[in-house]
Amino acid sequence: DGPLREDIRLLGRLLGDTVREQEGDAVFGVIERVRQASVRFNRDDDASAGREMAEILNGLPRDTVMSVVRAFSYFLHLANIAEDQHHIRRNREHAMAGSPPREGTLPHALDRLEQAGVGTGKLAEFVRHALVSPVLTAHPTEVQRKSILGLEHKVAALLDARDRSRLTPEEAAENDEALQAAILTLWRTRMLRPQRLAVIDEVKNGISYYTDTFFAELPKLCCRFEDLLCRRYPDQEWELPAFFRIGSWIGGDRDGNPFVTAPILREAVRRQSAAAFDHYLTEIHELGGELPLSKLLHDIAPGLAELAARSPDTSPHREDEPFRRALSGVYARTAATARQLDRHEALRHAVAEAEPYASSAELLADLEVMASALKAMGAAKLANGRLRRLIKAVQVFGFHLAPIDLRQNSDVHERTVAELLAVAGRCADYTALSEDERIALLAKEVGYPRPLRSPFHAYSEETAGELAILDAAREIRRTYGAAALPTCIISKTDGASDLLEVALLLKETGLLTPGTEPGMAMNIVPLFETIGDLRQAPATMERLFTLPVWRSLVRSRGDEQEVMLGYSDSNKDGGFLTSGWELYKAEIELAKLFARHTVRMRLFHGRGGSVGRGGGPSYQAILAQPVGAVSGQIRITEQGEVIASKYSNPEVGRRNLEVLTAATLEATLLDVENNVEPAEGFYAAMERLSQLAFEAYRGLVYETPGFTQYFRQATPISEISTLNIGSRPASRTKSDRIEDLRAIPWVFSWAQCRLMLPGWYGFGSAVEAWLKAEPNGLELLQRMHRAWPFFRMLLSNMDMVLAKSDLAIASRYAELVEDAELRERIFGRIRDEWQLTRRHLLAIVGQSDFLAENPLLVRSIRNRFPYMDPLNHVQIELIRRHRGGSTDDRVKRGVLMSINGVAAGLRNSG
Repeated sequence: DGPLREDIRLLGRLLGDTVREQEGDAVFGVIERVRQASVRFNRDDDASAGREMAEILNGLPRDTVMSVVRAFSYFLHLANIAEDQHHIRRNREHAMAGSPPREGTLPHALDRLEQAGVGTGKLAEFVRHALVSPVLTAHPTEVQRKSILGLEHKVAALLDARDRSRLTPEEAAENDEALQAAILTLWRTRMLRPQRLAVIDEVKNGISYYTDTFFAELPKLCCRFEDLLCRRYPDQEWELPAFFRIGSWIGGDRDGNPFVTAPILREAVRRQSAAAFDHYLTEIHELGGELPLSKLLHDIAPGLAELAARSPDTSPHREDEPFRRALSGVYARTAATARQLDRHEALRHAVAEAEPYASSAELLADLEVMASALKAMGAAKLANGRLRRLIKAVQVFGFHLAPIDLRQNSDVHERTVAELLAVAGRCADYTALSEDERIALLAKEVGYPRPLRSPFHAYSEETAGELAILDAAREIRRTYGAAALPTCIISKTDGASDLLEVALLLKETGLLTPGTEPGMAMNIVPLFETIGDLRQAPATMERLFTLPVWRSLVRSRGDEQEVMLGYSDSNKDGGFLTSGWELYKAEIELAKLFARHTVRMRLFHGRGGSVGRGGGPSYQAILAQPVGAVSGQIRITEQGEVIASKYSNPEVGRRNLEVLTAATLEATLLDVENNVEPAEGFYAAMERLSQLAFEAYRGLVYETPGFTQYFRQATPISEISTLNIGSRPASRTKSDRIEDLRAIPWVFSWAQCRLMLPGWYGFGSAVEAWLKAEPNGLELLQRMHRAWPFFRMLLSNMDMVLAKSDLAIASRYAELVEDAELRERIFGRIRDEWQLTRRHLLAIVGQSDFLAENPLLVRSIRNRFPYMDPLNHVQIELIRRHRGGSTDDRVKRGVLMSINGVAAGLRNSG
């Protein structure tokens, strides 16, 4: 860890120098005294140091408070950069030392398959049907501005340069100066957004991760996987399809976001497409410089000769250079396609006008002609570099870049269908029908060729908007290909009629063909979110599969059906333990059901960044899925600040993409081979623990008088609602009810006050009650932890959350609650549950303290907590002033900046 400590010291010193230079010695002195006191308080458990820190902070003038908040926030951001660079450094050192492949890498996954006796036939079958798709979502908790992220990338690049090469004294000095300049620019750059993000701003932010990471790293990953297979199994041909796809909700997720409209959807796709074309055009241009091969020295394949002959490039200087001439033609056609599809001009002008490509398949065919020609002339090494990566990029990104999912709430679909049926005279009050009556009516209407929609009727604004979105989807698919908009997701699905309603809307907008064997152009995906919906999910899908009309629709989609599971809302509804267990049970039952109906199941996991929203390490989460739940295909949401932490750095991004692929490979094929199931008694114990935890969680959150008031006063939820972190409001409605609050601000608020309640509450009470009824139950729980990956993952995630919590700081947030009796009653329960959960967790896992088996996270917490505590202290005081009626804008900005800093320190806060 020496290099990490050196990097943190270096960045801390440069930040300190910047503060002293920009704010003066007095301000720097205050910050340094606070830092030293907080370090002593955290690392030496020095109570007097804690009092000293509080006294210093409480007596500061407001301008100095702002400087303190900014200094500690920026230090945490810089510490994150240093940690990321250290992970990269350690990975490189392992590679250079020839260490055995580690968990989460493709070589390790292939080793495990070989040891388990998995044959090449099953591996080839996996490759043919595989789909690994992280999906960037449209409701970020990313509290950093893109300008700040850009400067942090610069700092990371400068640290990387120091690490990878020996610098001369002059080069080292230049690097120091560049680091100082970057940190000075950070200090003088506004940390917060003055306005809430628009949807198109979110689209641009999402696209930036392609520029930073995905364009380069995804093709590399595909090529590397292919090469590994070829080396390990040389007797078989391995040419991988585009199994890895980055999905997106940005611009298509309308659930609770009135700003996502048909024009926004069109613009989102156009901007995505333009970004893909910019990448292709740059790579084609660079290939022209790399392939000046002359036909005077080598014979060329007929296909390449024909491609060069069709090129508008007539320069005599390139007459004998068929690859360059062909690439000039490919460039011209690609530029013409960008102009036609996106009204987007290439940065470099083509040599002449050319005919646009009709599809990305045509561009791909031209590139493959060149690759084949290189191989035929004995220059395969030249085909296996940039050209091969470009071919993979076109296979993955097409002309649309990322498939956008359309998502809407089932209540909106219900109202839209009700209006269509009423206007058409088919059903005066659809909402009054029973579920069986709805299914019967919808099944008939989906099969009828005559439309319900009238071009002469003025529909309500909501209905017109829903129809306009689907009309836009039809046009976009015609323009960019079906892969651009493949899926409709239904939030709050609780019955089969919810899916049939969307089928009817697709029919009315030309995306479903009616008749005796109806077929649909898009996937319709139910999202089961609450505990009740998860329990009902198998019955809902069973009802659908027994409907002839739905079975026909599924056949038209290749006998594949996707199901999305909501981790965030199920957690908010029933607590951490019950959410995890009900998700696990639903997956088991769905896998059995799909097998009975011979339908391939693809699960879409709606995981958030924090454990309270289904987060945690992706590798362990995928491997902990029940047998049959992965089946070679998986989609997982990537949300909030986790997107930046995983994918803003290309090397970190490549590692995370590989982890998803390796885990999917292992979860699919090792389960098939080994079919290991939990021991008898595990499920029964888990069922009872879940019931008890559910009662404890619901008892606090939904059944305790005054809890909503406590939550709204003891956390910064009202301040978070004003933070410009996304385009959508914090609540689905204008009510103050917990039920209507979105899961993101719910979890984010508990993280800010350092309680992390959604990630653990109820477990302690559950175990305590269970052990009273089961005197020898601890031994069973310990066996469950050792032998059952699902249970082990639950406890590991809880261990991490509890380690990041801090009761002392949380108690100071509780002091914000005006009603003293309410404060002590509820915080007392939370405190007792925390102690109970800690005791039972450590007993089950056999540890004396949190994170005994995770020294890296212990180190990370040790590095950052002394810098988070002052931010929490200041945040509490500023919240008190803000709620007390202060009109000073610096107070509000200080609260919001402290939220930014604490989020940076926790890294997976929402």
